[in-house]
Amino acid sequence: MYIHQVAAYLPAEIITNEHFTRLNGLSNEWITERTGIRARRKAAPDENTNTMALEATRRALAQAPAFPAADIDLIVGGTYTPHDTIYTVAHAVQRELNVSDIPVVSISSACSSLLNAVEIVEGYFAMGKAQRALVVVSEHNTAYNNDFDTVAGHLWGDGAAVLLLSKERLAPADLHVQAIRTGGAGNIGKADQAVTLKPVERGIVMPFGKDVFIHACTYMTRVTQQILEQNNLSVADVTYLIPHQANLRITKNVLQQLGLPEERAVSNIEELGNTGCAGAAIALADTWPLLQPGNHIIVTVFGGGYSYGAMLLTR
Repeated sequence: MYIHQVAAYLPAEIITNEHFTRLNGLSNEWITERTGIRARRKAAPDENTNTMALEATRRALAQAPAFPAADIDLIVGGTYTPHDTIYTVAHAVQRELNVSDIPVVSISSACSSLLNAVEIVEGYFAMGKAQRALVVVSEHNTAYNNDFDTVAGHLWGDGAAVLLLSKERLAPADLHVQAIRTGGAGNIGKADQAVTLKPVERGIVMPFGKDVFIHACTYMTRVTQQILEQNNLSVADVTYLIPHQANLRITKNVLQQLGLPEERAVSNIEELGNTGCAGAAIALADTWPLLQPGNHIIVTVFGGGYSYGAMLLTR
């Protein structure tokens, strides 16, 4: 299985930490020290999870002449901030592409949805039910977020990304999806309470950030080590580590545990905030032009509900 192209979309409006200083008295220094976040993007009033996904889709296909929309035979969408829970982000992409009678699946495993979506594609490819797939991950966090929440209101940003995947290699620059490993740890710690979004009750809340931090550091490190061992690679073989963009301190902790220098990590949280399951895909899109033959890239994620995973990519 190969990734042929990746593209992202970010809303134009930039919300700096000063916005939260004015609202809540949280200083730029306080937010930056604890999260690494300096700014984040906010969707415009006429934008939502679906519209951002459609723009990312257009950009991906525009960069992939060898991957015409008519050849797509599977669409998998991931989000925990849906614009519509019935007409999902995956259906919106299908309508945009005008491709009929293909599997269209939407999932939510919180911020781990990217890897679970790719894993679903892997399964369809293995069963011979698809040959070319589109994975779209999109989050409209600011639609659900409460800016006045001094615990987590300053964490969230909006954005979307699209991956085009094929069963066989289409071009020399394609990334080989060498392995994916995912899991769930919803039965441990405060997985049932640490991060929640109950639309009929309230928006995103994170009352147990320390519990999230501890388990994110543990599981992202562990699953990265496991996927490297599974593929007879060492940490020294990793060209880039692309972690879920939740907190810069989590990234630094994972790097320290793995023994990787900071320059090996790809980070966009400083300017984009936590963009949920889209964060790592946006970072992959940013890194795409830098990749060289022989590079090994690890994408490692951890989400609310304590789902986690890692993916090994090789160019």
